[in-house]
Amino acid sequence: MDNNITYVGLDVHKETIAVALADGSGPGTRSFGQIVNNPAALSRLLTKLVQPGRALKFCYEAGPCGYGIQRQLSDAGHDCVVVAPSLIPKKPGDRIKTDRRDANDLARLHRAGELSAVWIPDPAHEAMRDLIRARLAAVRSLRQARQQLSGFLVRHGFHYSRPAWTQMHRRWLAGLCFEQPIHNIVLEDHIATIEAATERRDRLTKQIEATLSDWSLAPVVLALQSLRGMALVTAATMIAELSDLSRFTNPRQLMVYLGLVPSEHSSGGTRRQGGITKAGNTTARRMLIEAAWSYRFPAKISRDQLIRQEQLPKPIRDTAWKVQLRLCSRYRKLAKAGKPATTVTTRLPASYRALSGRLHARSHRVEQSSSLIPKGGREAESHVRLGKAGGTVTAGEPSIRLPAGYIPTLQTRQRTLHDASGPAVTKPRIRA
Repeated sequence: MDNNITYVGLDVHKETIAVALADGSGPGTRSFGQIVNNPAALSRLLTKLVQPGRALKFCYEAGPCGYGIQRQLSDAGHDCVVVAPSLIPKKPGDRIKTDRRDANDLARLHRAGELSAVWIPDPAHEAMRDLIRARLAAVRSLRQARQQLSGFLVRHGFHYSRPAWTQMHRRWLAGLCFEQPIHNIVLEDHIATIEAATERRDRLTKQIEATLSDWSLAPVVLALQSLRGMALVTAATMIAELSDLSRFTNPRQLMVYLGLVPSEHSSGGTRRQGGITKAGNTTARRMLIEAAWSYRFPAKISRDQLIRQEQLPKPIRDTAWKVQLRLCSRYRKLAKAGKPATTVTTRLPASYRALSGRLHARSHRVEQSSSLIPKGGREAESHVRLGKAGGTVTAGEPSIRLPAGYIPTLQTRQRTLHDASGPAVTKPRIRA
């Protein structure tokens, strides 16, 4: 313990902040009262707590109030960490919970070094993450609206046996007739809700495409698209959720963070392992599992994947092909052993180690080179040099060049809709 440090625990709420202090010289803690949750009140608190020759170390739980308090305290020159609420030690027999007790526990545990800090994104990264999460919310709303319409139709005896949510399906919906006129109004309302949700999803997708080139991690997203199953939206979501991958010292830490390691309950000489822990970031884990599903097909570089790899250097393309060969072979081997498809996809430690490890290594090398990217936005030419797998960044190796005005776009695939009442209709389908 350092006698010249005062540990400050903050129990943050929307309107108030409970404050507790713990000196580095003694075992006890003391409550410092409660303040209003606004920047002015926090500045007055700092004025009262600052003492010559003593350092202040703040901590508070991650929650809906965001990182504004952490940034204000850091700008004032004080150390502040945001801790993971699920990893705070709790006493099983403790049945009393108050704001004052929570603040005292945070100060005491912070002094003992038993709190786990979360990574703090910069404002630009947080803004990009909010945009991508808004698109994910739009996708969930669209899926829910479609499910509600499908349930409404099944309840009234209508069933569409062909692929749904196409132009033909929309024409089929327009031709439905109900006995009760009110049901026609309900149908039109469902259709309008789906169309509005679709427009919102497409609008946010275009915003991601337009703003991605200004993001500092755009070269990492571009490199990840060399992997099979990693298109623009998936790669951007992975990086937005995982952020700075260099904070993971090895791929195993990344898998633990994603919850892709098996759970275990062992005692003595008995060892029991269960399903994956599903801890950590749910969105990133779901994206990685969805990407792993694509490896159930034979190894092949599709047309869309080839287009995504055209701007990438040869070492990146070679690594992506090696990963694809390994994962496809592993999938077939376990499938032949009689494992269910879901088990093969979600319980392949070696496969996830390969995919997560390559993702980690590639992103780590690109992030090490991010300082070479000019700060001029789209008018400047972004230039990132990548080392080979397992190597370092060198000036003589191929590079990823983002041309001036480069905007990543989603690849479209033409889909033919067969209609018996007229000629075939062609409609582009967005591949996320």
